[in-house]
Amino acid sequence: MELVAGCYEQVLFGFAVHPESEACGDHEQWTLVADFTHHAHTASLSAVAVNSRFVVTGSKDETIHIYDMKKKIEHGALVHHSGTITCLKFYGNRHLISGAEDGLICIWDAKKWECLKSIKAHKGQVTFLSIHPSGKLALSVGTDKTLRTWNLVEGRSAFIKNIKQNAHIVEWSPRGEQYVVIIQNKIDIYQLDTASISGTITNEKRISSVKFLSESVLAVAGDEEVIRFFDCDSLVCLCEFKAHENRVKDMFSFEIPEQHVIVTASSDGFIKMWKLEQDKKVPPSLLCEVNTKARLTCLGVWLDNVPDTKESFPPAAEPSPVSKEQSKIGKKEPGDTVHKEEKQSKPNTKKRSLAGDSKKATKESGLVSTKKRKMVEMLEKKRKKKKKKIMQ
Repeated sequence: MELVAGCYEQVLFGFAVHPESEACGDHEQWTLVADFTHHAHTASLSAVAVNSRFVVTGSKDETIHIYDMKKKIEHGALVHHSGTITCLKFYGNRHLISGAEDGLICIWDAKKWECLKSIKAHKGQVTFLSIHPSGKLALSVGTDKTLRTWNLVEGRSAFIKNIKQNAHIVEWSPRGEQYVVIIQNKIDIYQLDTASISGTITNEKRISSVKFLSESVLAVAGDEEVIRFFDCDSLVCLCEFKAHENRVKDMFSFEIPEQHVIVTASSDGFIKMWKLEQDKKVPPSLLCEVNTKARLTCLGVWLDNVPDTKESFPPAAEPSPVSKEQSKIGKKEPGDTVHKEEKQSKPNTKKRSLAGDSKKATKESGLVSTKKRKMVEMLEKKRKKKKKKIMQ
């Protein structure tokens, strides 16, 4: 098990987790051991995603970096988006979906690392996306004040729902029977079968991260030191506890035998692991913590010994209840168009160790490196400025 966290300082941290079998009194104590720090990006990290083999990171430098956690090497980089990578989500071992400020959602083959589909998803930026547990649907929100549903079986848009303000988080529940849409400090809870809001929860401060701990219990973190657990049915706060000394930026929840754990990362530089109680009215107990001395932005947990049964999205040939689910969510709007598949892209597959040592590249693709592209952009800007001066 390994914690991975990105920060404003452009570094990816890795910490090996050692669960202790012996309890210290009434308090179980785990230990975190620094495993690596990797400085591959040229700007702050904005998103992290993990599957059973890889960790991927997105950044303001417009690239996605891939790390092979089994071999502990950098596997390559994906250069397709223009603008900050805002969200990354794996579905099983075969697919990765990315969203960015350019309004694109890209579906990647996580074996060959090819771009299978590139969709102009939002008129503004894509701010967040979430994949349904079945792998047949995805939801995305953007700065165009829309909530969009995607048919992943056919790789096309299902429908668009206009919302009053820009939402910045959307999340499916574990069984996919409901989902939440976050706007500032407000959580709207939608039911899949009725497509309507069943309730609204208001947090004290702007929300930065939410995680479903069960089908009805939601952990909420925001621009404050406190984390709250809410019941999505009764809309009441079950408990709250002070987790950090500064705002909580991201959370991750996972289950291992006899343990349900939530991990938190904060602007105070700390990553903390908490043991959840069965009764969510009882605040969790601290298992371990580590101070990275960096301003953390995103978080993931790589579980090396947990088999991932979700291999890929369901094939289009299989009969699927997607159309039934779509009709329940809402109506397809006239302006909703299917976008043609764009040219596939292959990543830069140069491999380096996570410690930063260069290794001989096993493959080489025609992708332009980030530094070269930045240089070209700078030269182009200078040329335009000179042209303006001449014209004046």
